[in-house]
Amino acid sequence: RRVVVRSGIMAAARTNAQIAEALATLTNLVARDNDPGRDSEKRLERFMSHKPTLFTGGYNPEGAIKWIEEFEIIFEAMGCTEENKTILGVYVLREEA
Repeated sequence: RRVVVRSGIMAAARTNAQIAEALATLTNLVARDNDPGRDSEKRLERFMSHKPTLFTGGYNPEGAIKWIEEFEIIFEAMGCTEENKTILGVYVLREEA
């Protein structure tokens, strides 16, 4: 009988340790996913997955309008705030832009 009781206690201790480990893992995942810096990183990854055209400047009014329209479509699909539109839009400006 003592053997059975000990086995039960050891199994319970092992189960508690496994539960504690699982909870610690979940806590770390939630903390990582709710990190404000991580949100910006994920937003940039999503934005770049749309393969936005880089804007290099120069005189090309029609090209500039087309570029803006392309970005408006991406920003709408992503549900960007005005602040995020500015941050992401500036990210793809190059050279003389």
